[in-house]
Amino acid sequence: MIDDAIRVLAGDCTVITDGTAREEYRGRVTTLVKPDNTVLVHDVDGYQPVAWLTRADSVSSDRSDGFTLVAKKDTQTLRIAAHEQDGFAHYPASAAGTPVGSCPDCGGALVRSSGVNCVDCGNRYGVPSDATIREDTCDCGLPKMRVERGLAFNVCIDRQCESLDDAVKEAFDREWDCPEGGCDGDLRILRRGGLLAGCEHYPDCDTGFRVPSGVIDGECRCGLPTFGTASGTRCLDATCEGMPEHAPKATSGD
Repeated sequence: MIDDAIRVLAGDCTVITDGTAREEYRGRVTTLVKPDNTVLVHDVDGYQPVAWLTRADSVSSDRSDGFTLVAKKDTQTLRIAAHEQDGFAHYPASAAGTPVGSCPDCGGALVRSSGVNCVDCGNRYGVPSDATIREDTCDCGLPKMRVERGLAFNVCIDRQCESLDDAVKEAFDREWDCPEGGCDGDLRILRRGGLLAGCEHYPDCDTGFRVPSGVIDGECRCGLPTFGTASGTRCLDATCEGMPEHAPKATSGD
């Protein structure tokens, strides 16, 4: 089941913010406390909260005498005291996103936000930001995704079921020579915070390049492959000056 919940407090409240300056408000407001400890206090006017504290370090509440809530972050404090309480509840919450299929475990809707998650059971799958979720499914029942890492790979969104890293490694491990002068090593496909093509002789040779998003479309003058990306063609080595003159250089953000 989903562990995350949004807490809601509604009623006639006094709201006090204390940081660089102290401000006090009173009215019938609705306060939302999100799972990341962001506190939002809304009234009937406009879209902007009356008061808020983003990702508070701590949020505490006391219902022994009415209701009070205190949120703190660094030197900022947000206090809410209910004089008359209209409602207080916890509601299950999940990330909202574009529907991409059905969860094979519970039948709930799978949606894509920062990753892919089920809105019912809370199963979550991390997917690359540039991945395209396909309509066809894996044998496990989950959708497949299309990701470009030198080639276009179609793999399950669950890394435990079908690994993108393994697919890229099978295709390109030891395919390229280390370009460092005097080094006779091959480039191995590794994961170090992301997919890297790194020299097998590390740490004696620390040459390594992040494998970019895109499909290999040629060879650079330095001998490394070039990748066709969304912003142009680039060498595996993003700092390489040996790109063919006709190929537009991609930005460093690839």
